[in-house]
Amino acid sequence: MPIIIRLDRMMADRKMSLNELSERVGITIANLSNFKNAKISAVRLGTMEAICEALNCQPGDLFEYRKSEKKI
Repeated sequence: MPIIIRLDRMMADRKMSLNELSERVGITIANLSNFKNAKISAVRLGTMEAICEALNCQPGDLFEYRKSEKKI
């Protein structure tokens, strides 16, 4: 997948656990874990806003795009 999710990096930089982020954002640990492990296909803007507020970051800090190699 060409989109890399960097939630784990942001949490580590902020020394914040998944439990703490879950409490601050108001979503389940399971849903945050799915987000962190790229097992999602969409994110609600309200959720992104809450995560960015809790981690004091921008949405671009949470995602990275890597161009995928085309298979011949």
